[in-house]
Amino acid sequence: MADMKTDVLIIGTGPAGSASAALLSTYGVQNIVINQYSWLASTPRAHITNQRTMEVLRDLGRDVEDEAYLHATEQELMGENVFCESLAGEEIGRMKSWGTHPMSKAEHLLSSPTFMNDLPQTYMEPLLFTTAAKRGSQTRMSTEYLSHVQDAGGVTATVRDKLTGQELTIRAKYLIGADGGNSLVAQNENLPIEGQMGVGGSMNILFKADLSRYVAHRPSVLYWVMQPGANVGGIGMGLVRMIRPWNEWLIVWGYDINKPAPEVTQDYATEVARQLVGDPNLDIDLLSANTWTVNNAYAPQMQKGAVFIMGDAAHRHPPSNGLGSNTSIQDAFNLCWKLAAVLKGQAGEGLLDSYTVERAPVAKQIVTRANKSIDEFGPIFDVLGLTGSVDPVKMQENMDARTEGNAAAEKKREVLREAIAFKKYEFDCHGVEMNQRYTSDAVVTDGQLEPAFSMDEELHYHPTTWPGARLPHVWVFSPEGKKVSTLDLSGHGAFSLLTGIGGEAWEDAARTISKELGCTVNVHLIGPRRAIQDHTGDWARASEIRDSGCVLVRPDHHVAWRAEEVVDDPVADLRRVLTSILKPGSAQKMKGAA
Repeated sequence: MADMKTDVLIIGTGPAGSASAALLSTYGVQNIVINQYSWLASTPRAHITNQRTMEVLRDLGRDVEDEAYLHATEQELMGENVFCESLAGEEIGRMKSWGTHPMSKAEHLLSSPTFMNDLPQTYMEPLLFTTAAKRGSQTRMSTEYLSHVQDAGGVTATVRDKLTGQELTIRAKYLIGADGGNSLVAQNENLPIEGQMGVGGSMNILFKADLSRYVAHRPSVLYWVMQPGANVGGIGMGLVRMIRPWNEWLIVWGYDINKPAPEVTQDYATEVARQLVGDPNLDIDLLSANTWTVNNAYAPQMQKGAVFIMGDAAHRHPPSNGLGSNTSIQDAFNLCWKLAAVLKGQAGEGLLDSYTVERAPVAKQIVTRANKSIDEFGPIFDVLGLTGSVDPVKMQENMDARTEGNAAAEKKREVLREAIAFKKYEFDCHGVEMNQRYTSDAVVTDGQLEPAFSMDEELHYHPTTWPGARLPHVWVFSPEGKKVSTLDLSGHGAFSLLTGIGGEAWEDAARTISKELGCTVNVHLIGPRRAIQDHTGDWARASEIRDSGCVLVRPDHHVAWRAEEVVDDPVADLRRVLTSILKPGSAQKMKGAA
């Protein structure tokens, strides 16, 4: 007899685990979430928060979204990535980043009702964890996961209460391993990991110091220090990252991965900070220091039976592009509505097979992109002459050469500008953040060809209602004139169907099929004198269907299916599609197993 029982056991309270708990509790699913530590994130590791992640928080409730903005540094202050010899020294160049360039900003505003921001993990985790606890998650801190076994009815996990030393068993129908880059859940389940761990060494030095005189006039999240003679390694040559403007900072500093990790003392941290800031008299309030490794690995299989992995357990990569916590939270958004549908008897377990099919390609993509972004610093180092010598004097001469008044120096300046501008593939990579399209049995295309990308798919978001893509955001209006995002018409744990005048039969069909399958399908009829109105015509253009057609949207905002126009038998078509997606006839676990 197990000591505790639940529907879903979640191992880990990082962005993936806490998001899973918050979503499942919002959907009315029992869950227990455990953490081996006494509290949540102690360091602000992840911080870049993209629009897609903010859409997940918005789906959890406007109160959750608003609290995130309350604690975040807003997009305008994320500003321009600065390349310099030190914060007090000469600036080498800069680029507008994170959607702050006017053209990129316009794309961001057109793409989502949410705003990119900088929300350190020390704020994101408590927000998600508190949301989960308030909505019903059972939470246990200082509880260490040890092992688990699967059987036909579910999973039995063994954990240790670190306060008493007592070992306990928790019986669950499903287990989520959100236990980080050294995932014991993945290891115990023998889930394969492709790639290489420990390809580089870095350390984080978290400290407080008022640096406003060096940075307030050029706000940025990241200040990249290109310094001859510096201890090269890790990310770039040295990184000074803003945590809170402008008095809390994180230095990322490299070390030789082939040697033991250094001990970061107060004196050592102060020396590094003084060197990168360029202030020999700087005093810092050292908050913490830790070392970590750069990884290049992902899980091609993110589930086995009743066990799933997500977050850093499934994609292990450097923080380039700011994709870590974002992808982790989006993993949860993909899986949790499916678990809820199965546990509520609305779907068969076959639906869960789509999790790996949809998310493993995303894991591979972001691991590849993040590591590629590190390599793309190379041209900047090369043109500055920092890679052809180890002599600090010669390196400084190479850097100084760009200031001369000859043709060679002019060419250097041109190449340097291009190399810095090319870093948009790391610092303004909107397409990587927003263009995720799923191809799986949880979408039905009816043979419709995937639309090609008209612009660079890494840099630019391409809205489409092609099944598998995220529903495009446009503003529509209530009869009182209040703006409503199309994304707000979908999600919240239910399927949604968007149609127009002439598509009333879809509403009747949705009502019929909802009763048959026990699955809610919310219908929104958009048009003049209807509950939702399209005054600007933006939805008519974005929908890619006729007024009488429909777009069926999954609970995670991804298009499940669309019809160009109304058909002779909407009930039969909608039944066909939802049955194909939900697979209600596939084997389900015994409801009493947990």
